[in-house]
Amino acid sequence: MIGKLEKGLLDAVLEAIPVEISVVDAEDKVAGWNKHESRLFKRPLAARGMNVRQCHPKKSLAKVEQILQEMRAGKREKAEFWIDLPIGENRVKEKILIRYFALRDKKGKYLGCLEATQNISFMQKIRGEKRLLD
Repeated sequence: MIGKLEKGLLDAVLEAIPVEISVVDAEDKVAGWNKHESRLFKRPLAARGMNVRQCHPKKSLAKVEQILQEMRAGKREKAEFWIDLPIGENRVKEKILIRYFALRDKKGKYLGCLEATQNISFMQKIRGEKRLLD
């Protein structure tokens, strides 16, 4: 990051970006997340500080564990997958992109993992061009 953002501005940026993020520290503890009220994958405030393994369904736990181990070992920098998730009152399936990114300091030391989740259904429908302010 070039420049330094004061906390209030950084908080506003994290709420404004069109992506839900969760941050896990180097000890696999949930450090925090944005968009608390509108998240696709809701979590209780008590999840902060919890081991990330307690926040995932058992069926995906082995894969989450593998991703974290590979990131920690420097064998992986990211993992991406997508699912069809029923959303809203009508439970219409939307395409959800979920990406994990290793967090490292400038020397390459593992600091944790960033999970980024985004509903990309509208992107799949984009055709042609739309210019600024059109």
